[in-house]
Amino acid sequence: MKKVIAYTRVSKPVREALESRFEVSYFENYEYLQDGRFREALKEASGIIGLELKVSKELLELAPNLKVVSNVSVGYDNLDIPEMTKRNIMATNTPGVLTDTVADAVLGMLLASARRIPELDKFVKEGVWKEYLQFNRFGTDVHHKKVGIIGMGSIGQAVAKRCRFGFDMEILYYNRSRKKEVESRFGAVYLDLGDLLREADFVVLMVPGSKETKHFIKAEDFKKMKNSAIFINASRGKNVDENALYNALKNKEIMAAALDVFEEEPVGADNPLLSLSNVVTLPHLGAATIENELAMSKLAEKNLIAGLSGDVPPNLINPEVVNRVTDK
Repeated sequence: MKKVIAYTRVSKPVREALESRFEVSYFENYEYLQDGRFREALKEASGIIGLELKVSKELLELAPNLKVVSNVSVGYDNLDIPEMTKRNIMATNTPGVLTDTVADAVLGMLLASARRIPELDKFVKEGVWKEYLQFNRFGTDVHHKKVGIIGMGSIGQAVAKRCRFGFDMEILYYNRSRKKEVESRFGAVYLDLGDLLREADFVVLMVPGSKETKHFIKAEDFKKMKNSAIFINASRGKNVDENALYNALKNKEIMAAALDVFEEEPVGADNPLLSLSNVVTLPHLGAATIENELAMSKLAEKNLIAGLSGDVPPNLINPEVVNRVTDK
């Protein structure tokens, strides 16, 4: 029986299904290389499934029998793809499943920051509400405003759909390439990044995380935005220079922000962004619903089983591994 390591965020029904086919070692957390039991499990593991384990060269050298790593995530910046490919190890992810769930969260962030919902929730609960709401606590409208979406992938398009047809918003977008079908469906307008930042009332960052996108949004970009603009990041924390964002908010270069991701996660209590009342801060919950968690785990299970059964996983990130094996 093949041996599999399962770790953080593999739903219980999926773990049970895997246990009927493989010998499964389950770990609650993902700081494993200091864990002797985990190092032992790596020696014989054919597959790994879970969220956010850093699959580095160091880890791979401890796993000589590894064939598949199944990420329960769309992003895979935790995987050393070149090193895995060199060793003929398949890497897979779970795209598509979480598109609508994350887009819903982005709209929630947009509304929460515009209408100052977390701040005013606290205002009520702390007993400060003693009279009619004063002007200095008013929020701003969402409907009929301009939303600028940076990164028009599947989630970006799902956000655009909600903004256009739910709130009659004007859609501006920046992407590595134009998407005429998006322009046709949503009346979206393609702009270069600078023009989008200058025109948008809401700026939504949805680019993938990579070395190329580290600090994709920095001080000079915040200076281009309207003083009334609201910035939303639901992509990766490292895509934004947090010090620049803090300064932009403190100096009122922009009005507010909503963040589901941070440069370091979990975010430290000393992060200065947490001291600002005009920032909505969330614990990377974009995909975190009961329904989506199960759907992602099931797709990751499908990827893992396919790879360990000699088939091509439906969401293979490095197909050259399969091509190389087939060519032999």
